[in-house]
Amino acid sequence: MNIQFKKGVLNLCVLVLLDKQDRYGYELVQKISNQISISEGSVYPLLRRLTKEGYFTTYLKESTEGPPRKYYALTDSGREYLHEQLKEWQHFSQGVNTLIKEGFNND
Repeated sequence: MNIQFKKGVLNLCVLVLLDKQDRYGYELVQKISNQISISEGSVYPLLRRLTKEGYFTTYLKESTEGPPRKYYALTDSGREYLHEQLKEWQHFSQGVNTLIKEGFNND
């Protein structure tokens, strides 16, 4: 899949996954990787940036499988940002799908 496509939707994927529950970084990578082929290194810079922008808070939680894990939680600001991003995505994807259908119908 085109890497630019992935970069464009990765932001939205992370926000959507954190809307339902707090998650740690590797868990997010695994969950996204089940649907989209991504590298682990692409998620962590995104998490740092969105945390710095105030969309996430973080906390440490003990793990039975090693050191404590850093969990990410969506803030109220992050939830608003998610809803904005979802509206933009729906508008964008609808437009692209319309163009694709028109293109195939004109063949």
